[in-house]
Order: sequence, then C-alpha cells, then structure tokens
Amino acid sequence: MSVTPELEDQLKKMIVELLFLKIQPDEIGTDDDLMETIDLDSVRIFDIVVGLETEMDIEIDEDEFDIENFRTVRQIAEFITKKQAGA
Repeated sequence: MSVTPELEDQLKKMIVELLFLKIQPDEIGTDDDLMETIDLDSVRIFDIVVGLETEMDIEIDEDEFDIENFRTVRQIAEFITKKQAGA
C-alpha cells in the first residue's frame, strides 16, 4: 500500500489545525523536517498522535512513539499507511 498525495495533504491540514499554526497547509513541504520548520517538540508530537488516532481511526502504541515516525509529513503518512494495512 503506497502513500497518496491526498493523505499527505490531509496530514498537513490536520497538523496546521491541531497546532494552531499561522501558515497554510501547502507551506509545509512533504519532506520538510518538522522539528525545524514548525518547531515540533514532544508535546506537539503527542498532540499529533492524539489527532491521528482520532482522525485516522488507528491506535498508536507507546513503542511507536518514535520521533522518526513523525519527523516529516511523508514519514507520518508512511507510518499511518502501514498501521492501516495492519503491518
């Protein structure tokens, strides 16, 4: 199962809304390091995880709470795609 541009766009929109960012979703590059571009930290990652669980209907285990799963929009999309596929 491959990542779709629609999923990446949905994630960008969700991130902007959840974190109350004052930018447009399309200002976030798919491969931008979110730690640098939007000052993503562990608290904000937790907010994204909660949002993902709600919006994507997935459960993220504690051991999956790894920064490498959430560093870029593409990595988040790949992580979600694997979770939804049951991998």
